[in-house]
Amino acid sequence: MPAIETHALRKVYPAPPPPKRRGGRSASPGAPPGLPGGLSAPSVVRGEIVALKGLDLEVREGEFFGLLGPNGAGKTTTIGILTTRVLPTSGTAIVGGASVTTDAVRVRQRIGVVPQRPNPDRSLNVIENLLYHAAYFGIPSSVSQPRANALLEQLGIAEKAYAKVDEMSGGQQQRLMIARALIHEPQVIFLDEPTVGLDPQTRLSLWEILRQLHGEGRTIVMTTHYMDEADKLCDRIAIVDRGELLELDTPAALKQRAPGGTLVEITLSGDAAAIIESVRALDGVLRAEAHGAVLRVFSDRGGRVISPVIQVAEEQGTAVRNVSLTEPSLETLFVSLTGRKLD
Repeated sequence: MPAIETHALRKVYPAPPPPKRRGGRSASPGAPPGLPGGLSAPSVVRGEIVALKGLDLEVREGEFFGLLGPNGAGKTTTIGILTTRVLPTSGTAIVGGASVTTDAVRVRQRIGVVPQRPNPDRSLNVIENLLYHAAYFGIPSSVSQPRANALLEQLGIAEKAYAKVDEMSGGQQQRLMIARALIHEPQVIFLDEPTVGLDPQTRLSLWEILRQLHGEGRTIVMTTHYMDEADKLCDRIAIVDRGELLELDTPAALKQRAPGGTLVEITLSGDAAAIIESVRALDGVLRAEAHGAVLRVFSDRGGRVISPVIQVAEEQGTAVRNVSLTEPSLETLFVSLTGRKLD
């Protein structure tokens, strides 16, 4: 049985009313600034915000599964549904053999959640945080105390057991969140952007912890903004955008689908559409796209195509503001699928 299954999963939020101008008149309608619980959404259709459009996913038992997508892709909504914090509009989601809509209590017993930003109880010390969380799941202290000590030792923060949370570094607090997620021995662990804001050394250290947990046979679902993180940690990666699944495969297989050639991204002073046809006619250009002032060129000549492109731009009175190159990778596949970078 898969650890997680979703079928035709859909989530639609009602669009909030437009803000009122002075005098009580409503401003012109537009995309809302945000959604309940900090969720973001990809599109507004007839006064509704469509966050998920029939998402089908299957996460295998013991798999390290990555969810990649830009802001508004539907990642947060998906995780919210799978962790029972958000009710789907339609479709089904099964986690650990239990339905998120009809058996939410059993789902919560079978999952552990590591939030993007640590949210421990700051009135308690480190080990009290773990014991309190274990008690929530009905675990007696005779069981939770040795389990908490073992987790703190495993995660390298045993010396902080009786410290206040505010005495810990950001990386140590994130380790505490992992320990808290594991204290009731869940079947599935969800991590939402677990290394955001961490320094490179702490980030690599956390990678090793996640590899160790995966090596123990745990099922892990992670959202991340870092391509290298998904590439190096995940067994399979789902690329989602605007509430839809675009690709799902192993990192190696996905990289093989990346468009051929080097991605050259050039930021112009004007609309890139004005020069797109001239650029497409250049030698070595496999594909070119215009996105506002950004020109994306896939080239089989690497950086040698930059000079001719700049010449075309200057001949039409457009200045070049910035140039970047990316070899074929998960990032170039992501850009080709979504039209934007994962920032």
